[in-house]
Amino acid sequence: MVTTLTGEVAAISGGLGDIGQAIAVELARRGAHIAVCDVRDDAEADPLLKQVGTLRRRARYDRADVSDAAAVGKWLDAVEKDLGLPTLIIPNAAVVNLVKFEQLTPTQWHDELAINLNGMFHVAQLATQRLRAAGKPGRVVFIGSWAGHVVHPVIPTYCVAKAAVRMLCQCMAAELSPHGILVNEVAPGWVDGGLTGNLLKQNPDTRPQLVQATPVRRLITPSEVAEQVAHLCEPSNRHMTGSTLLMDGGLSLFGSGGQKQ
Repeated sequence: MVTTLTGEVAAISGGLGDIGQAIAVELARRGAHIAVCDVRDDAEADPLLKQVGTLRRRARYDRADVSDAAAVGKWLDAVEKDLGLPTLIIPNAAVVNLVKFEQLTPTQWHDELAINLNGMFHVAQLATQRLRAAGKPGRVVFIGSWAGHVVHPVIPTYCVAKAAVRMLCQCMAAELSPHGILVNEVAPGWVDGGLTGNLLKQNPDTRPQLVQATPVRRLITPSEVAEQVAHLCEPSNRHMTGSTLLMDGGLSLFGSGGQKQ
């Protein structure tokens, strides 16, 4: 087992989703202690905490709504007191509503942006402020999406949020790079888990269509996303910042519908 992240503390929002859990386990395998937050009941975190424990890493779970900056601050306070200062920051929490633009209500627009954009901002800003104050280097890896640069008519708010997260990533990278804090984004395509996975559970007949539309003819697993996140967290990554690691299997080469044949 490669333990290149020994001594690091990872803070992962939305940590009880498929992708969040996969990231937590992968970073723990590489040596990091793990702190996750989500809005689910504490009991739902037990399997993940036990899995991290079997890797001989420390872990904790806190309920926190990332749309609330004060709640994020309290979470980071608890993490720092228990595990140490988070040096690997993974803003991941997200939701999606299948609503076309004309049918969007102001409440739906506001609530989705509050998590998918504001929540990313709160986690990234508050965590990196602590790194700056301590004079410590670190890594921020946003979980974005290919929807940040390809129009998806049924999820316009999600597309807007992910496009904004990409620019947030770049603005942060420009400001924080001189302080040893590298900021990047992993942008998956269709993942067999997470938000896409939930849609597939509701509509399993769409799976063959998604596979056929993807040039590499396979969906992404949460563990594959986690591996790319870990790559960007590695201390050997000293130059990649403000970048988007696009892993969509070639989907965006053909627009939102993917490959037609």
